[in-house]
Amino acid sequence: MAKLHDLFSSKTSTNPRPLRVAEEIRHALADIFMRGECRSPELFDVTITVSEVRVAPDMKNATAYIMPLAGQRKEELMEAVINAAPEIRYLVSKRVKLRHTPRIHFALDESFEVAERIETLLKSPEVARDLAGQVSETRNPKPEKVK
Repeated sequence: MAKLHDLFSSKTSTNPRPLRVAEEIRHALADIFMRGECRSPELFDVTITVSEVRVAPDMKNATAYIMPLAGQRKEELMEAVINAAPEIRYLVSKRVKLRHTPRIHFALDESFEVAERIETLLKSPEVARDLAGQVSETRNPKPEKVK
């Protein structure tokens, strides 16, 4: 299934404004979560990382990728954030001066798990053996036979 920001965005967009707005929204969300301004009791005293925000070119929708500290209680956090989304949008609108504040959709950031999986694969003995073989071949190349 396509992500919401992919449905509305073109990969070749040259307009830098959505990028600037996304960064402003990311800073506002991080500040809101850090200060605990949201009235939801589930979000009180929870450390949330806002790793990225993507804004559609029409500036009506935004997807914020979040992750709780140490990745604990992800499902509970997502439910609480989705329930508090209208209040969070209101708080963002007070910090980021736009004519229309984008509707913010929240998604779990899976890039940390992907990076960890790649790191484990790179440290596996099979990959280390293959990399060691490539290094020795580049140091001692086989001479080419001349006919």
